[in-house]
Amino acid sequence: MRFTILGPVGYEIEGQFHSIRGSRQRTLLAALLVSGGRPVPAEQLYTELWGESPPTTANNSLQAHIYRLRGTLQRLPAAAGKGPCVMTGASGYALENDWDNLDTTLFRSGVAESRRVVDKDPRKAYALLDEALDLWRGSPLQDVAAGPICQSVALQLDEEYMTALEDKLWLSIGCEDPTHVIGELKRMSSVHPWRERITEMLMLALYRCGRQAEAIEAYNSARRRLVDELGMEPSMELRQRFRDILNQAPSLRDFHPVRC
Repeated sequence: MRFTILGPVGYEIEGQFHSIRGSRQRTLLAALLVSGGRPVPAEQLYTELWGESPPTTANNSLQAHIYRLRGTLQRLPAAAGKGPCVMTGASGYALENDWDNLDTTLFRSGVAESRRVVDKDPRKAYALLDEALDLWRGSPLQDVAAGPICQSVALQLDEEYMTALEDKLWLSIGCEDPTHVIGELKRMSSVHPWRERITEMLMLALYRCGRQAEAIEAYNSARRRLVDELGMEPSMELRQRFRDILNQAPSLRDFHPVRC
């Protein structure tokens, strides 16, 4: 059994996803999961569940939701007779859980292992990133209330996802046929126009496919967008990549990506 927050909040058994019934029970579980076993004060849980204006009965209502969540957790299959449990203490409520059974733990472990081996074995690093990214089912915590705890973690996870995806695409340029990633890079550059690493990868992939003019235009388009909308020039690194492409630098053909 594995808890999931990289998409809808719930749990997975033998590859089958199961949701948690009730939006507040789901939000409560999410807040406890992202806190990683650290106690969460009741006042913070009020805000997660009801926003800035919790009801006067918030304490009793929270205890009722805790009671229901404990019942839900007790019905989950447990390894070695011990399953997840909500603990109550002076500092608040905490989830006692095997944190290896959380998709974010597996995702981060896969990314960390990929970065550890990337210099020696880029293909293995690519496979590890591919496996880690397969854990995602959509936007993180997508079906819970956007309280401050869950919202901040969701933003952090979004950034981790984008970085891992960029790392995978970066490796694809050297480990695979760069033709296969051009379409994805064009899509990503449209959705995330300010991420210069995506522009750099698109330029490099186009160049290595013999499409130098398109690589130059990709840079010029990105530069116009930065200047017109933000009043700033591209980074020194992106400008250097542009000069390399203009000059058909031999290093671009020998390029072997290890910049994870």
